[in-house]
Amino acid sequence: MNNRISTGMMFNQSISMMMAKQSKMNHLEQQLATGKKLVSAKDDPVAAGTAVGLDRAVAELDRFARNGDVVENRLGLQENALAQAGEMMAHITELTIQANNPALSAADLKSIASELKSVRDGLLSLANSTDGTGRYLFGGTDDADAPFKLSNGVVTYNGDQTQRQVEVAPDTFVKDALPGSEIFLRIRTGDGTLDGGAAGTNTGTGVLTTFGRDPASGNWDGASYTLRFTGPDAYEVVDATNTVVKTGAFKAGEDITFEGVSMRIEGEPKAGDSFGIGAADARDIFSTLDGMINALDNAADDPTAVARQQNILQAGIRDVARASEKFIDARAAGGAQLKAIDDAGALRDANGVTLKTTLSAMRDLDYAEAIGQYQLEQISLQAAQTIFTQMQQMSLFNAIR
Repeated sequence: MNNRISTGMMFNQSISMMMAKQSKMNHLEQQLATGKKLVSAKDDPVAAGTAVGLDRAVAELDRFARNGDVVENRLGLQENALAQAGEMMAHITELTIQANNPALSAADLKSIASELKSVRDGLLSLANSTDGTGRYLFGGTDDADAPFKLSNGVVTYNGDQTQRQVEVAPDTFVKDALPGSEIFLRIRTGDGTLDGGAAGTNTGTGVLTTFGRDPASGNWDGASYTLRFTGPDAYEVVDATNTVVKTGAFKAGEDITFEGVSMRIEGEPKAGDSFGIGAADARDIFSTLDGMINALDNAADDPTAVARQQNILQAGIRDVARASEKFIDARAAGGAQLKAIDDAGALRDANGVTLKTTLSAMRDLDYAEAIGQYQLEQISLQAAQTIFTQMQQMSLFNAIR
């Protein structure tokens, strides 16, 4: 077998070598111009595919960060609103204590009622606070419209009961602002466990000042009881079935204890007057304020009306205290979510650094290495061009000349 090397074959090989060197140099020039190791996916298909996945992960972290910013803004505004609401509760308590002063005239009480109305209206405005983007803070997930509306003197809630959860880091969720129903409506009355009050038909001047648990008289079973006056200085206690559980002599200012609870009544009740005690219910703060405002607006000078007003104001003070506690609890819950957002931010930052470092190793060009490779390829191309030039001068005629 004869192996034959033709002049055409040598020319083709030299041209192919020079073209390959030029292509390599063009590729290196693109890398140097862009600063990227992967100019196109064909440079390293596996690395290019991995980089796309990492890009998605980085973009997802950016989305989580935006989510966190939105929720942090809303929780911060909730904190501000609840702080102002707490200050309003303190002011309401001051006004109520002032209104309990028997020396005040009906005109003075109406003035206090007017101020309470202003506080109520301010609280309603806070309950309809927005987050600056047109969304309402306390509407739950139905936050496109104002959650609280005043209609015929009654405040109603039009939001939903859902507290939105937002992902702020991989598999890390935080809770958005609380629905207004949980903050302003479902407020326990009395001391949060027990609640007591005077019957609206009382004709005496008895005022329920304090009540509470009294383990010395037994274990309260959660039932409701009614303390009924059979005379100015005698009473009986009946349960829900009207069964008498205790009788006794009344002395103003002394605790009356029975079935694990106690009550203290000041003033002079009359026969037929009654006071109830039982498990605390829930009431919205607006109804509490409206009751106090009406009591002050309709104040009268007769002792029975004054006692009725004082009973309403005493109950109002207790309910306002529970509302204040509710606002504090809501602020604490919001603070916990803000802390979770900060922790999620630290996690995102750490993950972002790791992902971007990995991406940089895959994509970013090592300029020193690339420049060295470029110079090497340049020298190789020059050598190939020199060889090709010399080969052009080779001829059989030159050999036999």
